[in-house]
Amino acid sequence: MNPPPRPRAEAKLIYGTPEFEIVQHGDHVRCAVSGAPIPLEALNYWSVELQEAYASGELMTKRWVETQKS
Repeated sequence: MNPPPRPRAEAKLIYGTPEFEIVQHGDHVRCAVSGAPIPLEALNYWSVELQEAYASGELMTKRWVETQKS
C-alpha cells in the first residue's frame, strides 16, 4: 500500500453556503482544530461564520461547542 501523497500548496478559500470559493489555488487547507491537511476533494466540513475548515464532523462539532462557551 502506498502512503498518501504529501500536500504541496495550501489553498485559500472563502467558505460559503453550500460551496466554497478558491481565492488562492492549492491542493489542501488546514483543519482549524487539528491542523491536519485536508485535500480539497475531501473537504466536507467548514464554518461560514468562522471561515474555518474541519477534517471531520466531530471536529466541527467540537469547535462549535468551544465557540458557544464564550
